[in-house]
Amino acid sequence: MKRWLITYWRILMRPSMHFSLGFLTLGGFIAGILFWGGFNTAVEATNTQQFCISCHEMERNPYREMQGRIHDVNRSGVGAQCADCHVPHGWTHKMARKMEASKEVWGWIFGTIRTEEQFEDKRRELAEREWARLEANDSLECRNCHDFESMDFTQQSSRAAQAHSTTLAEGEATCITCHKGIAHELPDMSEFYQHTATGLPGIESWVAHLKRDAPVPGYPEN
Repeated sequence: MKRWLITYWRILMRPSMHFSLGFLTLGGFIAGILFWGGFNTAVEATNTQQFCISCHEMERNPYREMQGRIHDVNRSGVGAQCADCHVPHGWTHKMARKMEASKEVWGWIFGTIRTEEQFEDKRRELAEREWARLEANDSLECRNCHDFESMDFTQQSSRAAQAHSTTLAEGEATCITCHKGIAHELPDMSEFYQHTATGLPGIESWVAHLKRDAPVPGYPEN
């Protein structure tokens, strides 16, 4: 093997006898464009909704849960797809997420989740893993679309305005801290239904936040 590598390296380093430096430079440039274009096209293809739900496990479980929810159908007609919430837009973070997602391909090959029963058994594990990832990156995928600087608190519910103007603004919480269960069903987390140090519920549906608390002075009611 060592002898083969040395021989191959010498061939690569040997000056060309038939092609000019300009031809080799131009050829390398064109080859680089073709490679980059093909690679980027392949990466973007894996971000499409069609790709995400091409396996029946995804189509039959999380995708069906999302249908009809606020990120799927809403008054503004702006619907989110799988990659909008699970893949960052920035190139570096996107590539890191793609490498991390390679484990999901491994699980699909070996049939970790094939049936709805298996999905339910894994629901809490999958949810906690994704919540932890979003907590770690400060809900980067949420911020693909939602900009804190553009929020108008007077147009929000009293509960949302309170949370956004205090704990979110001060960095004590991030989007996913309160918005668990906004796109998919929550797992059984009954033992964690308690208030955190920030004064916000620990594990709770976003709908409950909007319906439960009394209005905050200075902000409109729901």
